[in-house]
Amino acid sequence: MFFEIKDLELHPIEFAERFEPGAIDLGSDYRQITLIESNGRADLVEEHHGKHKVIQDIRIQGRLTTSLGSFCARCLEPLTEDVKREFDLLYRPQGADAGRDEMSVTDAEAEISYYEGEGILLDDVIREQILLAVPLKLTCREDCKGLCPQCGKNRNEEECSCVIPREEPRWAALKDIRGKLAH
Repeated sequence: MFFEIKDLELHPIEFAERFEPGAIDLGSDYRQITLIESNGRADLVEEHHGKHKVIQDIRIQGRLTTSLGSFCARCLEPLTEDVKREFDLLYRPQGADAGRDEMSVTDAEAEISYYEGEGILLDDVIREQILLAVPLKLTCREDCKGLCPQCGKNRNEEECSCVIPREEPRWAALKDIRGKLAH
């Protein structure tokens, strides 16, 4: 679905879209398992900058739900992450803020994104919101022990007999310096 400025000038647009698995590219780290269900509303917000300059921002409010498949960042076991997110976004035309003197950014201005052309594609908004909703590193559980760095066994399933060195050899030179400083 594409939200065009000329349509939004006439009236707000309500949306209820469903995206089949694979319809939105989420990159190589995530696989969409269930439908992405989204609904909400897009409005045109006109901002007056000075007497003659009007900026047409697009405000998109909505919510989405889906389930993603990925792998644990510690033990590499497959896992499922449920995603539920509500959003209230403001998109300003690309270049609308160009030419302004450098100044500090308010919290409200930090939440503004930009669009090019005659509008914005809902697919891009949904993709962005899903990727923002998932943690940077997914783990199967909070206390995941991960893989043994020596033999590669999953330490959640079995203990290995590898001896983990107590001291990192790369720090040996610094330890020597500390010892010399202490004397």
